[in-house]
Amino acid sequence: MRREAVVREHMASENVHDFETTMGTFDHPRYEIVPTGEIFDGPERVDEYFRTTRAAFPDQRNENAVLHYADDSVVVEFDLLGTHEGEIRGIPGTGNTFRCRMCAFFLFEPGGTGIVCERVYFDQATIAQQLFGQANP
Repeated sequence: MRREAVVREHMASENVHDFETTMGTFDHPRYEIVPTGEIFDGPERVDEYFRTTRAAFPDQRNENAVLHYADDSVVVEFDLLGTHEGEIRGIPGTGNTFRCRMCAFFLFEPGGTGIVCERVYFDQATIAQQLFGQANP
């Protein structure tokens, strides 16, 4: 299944910060981070997303992926982990780690095999409690 292979390549390349390979899995680079309302659309904005998130969480990675299939998407449940080493959204690194179960929709054009959007859902309070010791930092 070509789409499954593309999604697995995408996620594996993110883990090792091989963002050139990650970008190659897109027909159109786009991330929608639903809990924060952030949208990174186009190559420059997606590059910015990679730079800022990996500066804050240099060991960010995904584990325990379970894939589900739909007509126009591959839906992935996974754990995201990382250590808060650098500043993000004006908040300095805490040195604390997090693990959060997430769900991402990898969307494809009809008949297409390149990703046109990764739409990510997660609970911000789960991460905030682990990084800052409270649900609302």
